[in-house]
Amino acid sequence: MYKEACFRSIMIANKAKYTALIKTEAKRLGFLSCGISKAAFLEEEAPRLETWLNKNMNGEMRYMENHFDKRLDPTKLVEDSKSVISLLLNYYPSETQNDQTAPKISKYAYGTDYHFVIKDKLKTLLHTLQDKIGAIKGRAFVDSAPVLDKAWAAKSGLGWIGKHSNLLTQQVGSFYFIAELIVDLELEYDTPVTNHCGTCTACIDACPTQAITEPYVVDGSKCISYFTIELKDNLPESVKGTFNDWMFGCDVCQDVCPWNRFSKPHSEPLFNPHPELLSMSKKDWEEITQDTFNKVFQKSAVKRTKFTGLTRNIKFLKT
Repeated sequence: MYKEACFRSIMIANKAKYTALIKTEAKRLGFLSCGISKAAFLEEEAPRLETWLNKNMNGEMRYMENHFDKRLDPTKLVEDSKSVISLLLNYYPSETQNDQTAPKISKYAYGTDYHFVIKDKLKTLLHTLQDKIGAIKGRAFVDSAPVLDKAWAAKSGLGWIGKHSNLLTQQVGSFYFIAELIVDLELEYDTPVTNHCGTCTACIDACPTQAITEPYVVDGSKCISYFTIELKDNLPESVKGTFNDWMFGCDVCQDVCPWNRFSKPHSEPLFNPHPELLSMSKKDWEEITQDTFNKVFQKSAVKRTKFTGLTRNIKFLKT
């Protein structure tokens, strides 16, 4: 009995020690915040995801239909996983595009592609933990695998899901990336925070394409980000004139959110935009060449839509 009690005490002490180490290292690497939750099946998210898919709200994003079980159960992604470490990284810029009449790019895509920036930080974090704790198995995830990022971040106490379906925090709003480390290490777990959207409907009222069909539900197939990034076919005539000059992504629901008045500029040099990006005029964008595209977006997430996709979007705004 005594030995069992001692063992439990050591385990509890180690959990606290390892949890503190993880959060300290995350802060050192520049992450905005870090929350941890138990790796287990997301029971509440299962029916929501199924309904969303059944209503074809994923549009042409067929990849959302794949790996349904893995999206809901992290133990199917990382064998023997015990904990999901969720991390936030601020991307709110200190400056935005100068020409207010020019086609607009979502703020998250101003600098170096976040997938590379965050993946490097996560690998560093995992290696540090392996060095200081021992043989930990884990995987890093940055918006490129079947992981419900926002659900895990909310479960880990980093914020609540707003009516625009983005994660929100009272301290810094929503202009940040979400990433995870899923590890086979038991840790101390955080608890969810309360919802603070109240009766506000600013995001619903402002959505140019009425993609927020009801509070907390976004029809992805109606979102400007979907049209300008995900959709590879011709843009439908039915949405002409509704893009509010957005040529890559859309920030409207975040821009109007009252909680984003607390957003502060990021401190990650790699997220700073190419010098030419912010100064380009409406005419510059309308006459953009392949060479300029390659230079300005050499390391940007905008490369995902390619030169042909971006010029398609610009032309759609113009006509």
